[in-house]
Amino acid sequence: MNFDPEFYKGKRVLLTGHTGFKGSWMSIVLVNSGAEVIGYSSCSKTETRLFDLCGIKDQITHIKGDVRDLDHLKEVFATRQPSIVIQMAAQPLVRAGYQDPVGTYDTNVMGTVNVLECVRLNPCVKSFLNVTTDKVYENKEWTWGYRENEPLDGYDPYSNSKSCSELVTHCYKDSFFADGRTAISTARAGNVIGGGDFAKDRIIPDCVRAALNGDDIIVRNPYSTRPYQHVLEAVCAYLMIAAKQYQDGKYAGYYNVGPDDRDCLETGILADTFVKHWGEGLKWIDRYDGGPHEANCLKLDCTKLKTTFGWKPQWDLDTSIVKVIEWTKCWRSGGNVRTCMDEQITEFLGGN
Repeated sequence: MNFDPEFYKGKRVLLTGHTGFKGSWMSIVLVNSGAEVIGYSSCSKTETRLFDLCGIKDQITHIKGDVRDLDHLKEVFATRQPSIVIQMAAQPLVRAGYQDPVGTYDTNVMGTVNVLECVRLNPCVKSFLNVTTDKVYENKEWTWGYRENEPLDGYDPYSNSKSCSELVTHCYKDSFFADGRTAISTARAGNVIGGGDFAKDRIIPDCVRAALNGDDIIVRNPYSTRPYQHVLEAVCAYLMIAAKQYQDGKYAGYYNVGPDDRDCLETGILADTFVKHWGEGLKWIDRYDGGPHEANCLKLDCTKLKTTFGWKPQWDLDTSIVKVIEWTKCWRSGGNVRTCMDEQITEFLGGN
């Protein structure tokens, strides 16, 4: 029981944060599936964006707005009447959370409150999914994966704001949707990688920038362990959850979305894999920069997702890195990155 593109044909989906890295990939998957996509994003980033490169803007309803603006959100919901809402708008970086904790909490917590309030006021919404992160858990540096019933208490402002976003979702679910009229879930995903991620302070974008500039890759902490997965793993799992709970409210709940244990790896191993597949004499160096606290070991136990839906990861880390490099070299050479993405999506879904 995995993602079924046919379900989304003709469905009206409101996607917040659609101009982000994951949002761009999700928008394409939804459009290719025949969905009517309403994107809502602040469009605040000025650097190179996958959203602009892939040409998806002309195929969706693109609305500029901030999830902190409740009045505007209410207007959009009332006008567009979506049946499925996926909340991905966020300040998504740990280091940026340290630099701007107030803005991080405002976007990640009150933004979620505002979206949920609009869901509450609009009975047209039958399925709501809040996308959070693997960092919502109280990190005890365990070597085994966290389960959905573990305590939520992220350490840093970004992680903690996402823990709060989870709690807000739980509260709204219990307080306003106990009658089952709208199915409510959250998805806690591990680190995602894929073509077109240009974010700062993420290992794969750092690898790509170094490779394109002919520099050595700087790895801040080669011994930190993270659950790495291709962006399509996460996106299709999100869409699967949203679809299945739309069809049957018994599937509403809280789900970890991550790779098998073999792909919960040290950052240095990830860099080794990238270097191997990129070639061109690329190498990485270990250079800790004394940055703020980040968890050393983080894994997810995805047993619930697997047993509930029969879900399993499609691409291992090695394949995922190959796909990142395929996209990047297409972009570097001036190729059609949308065609590259469509081909990768088709290949991924072929093994679904």
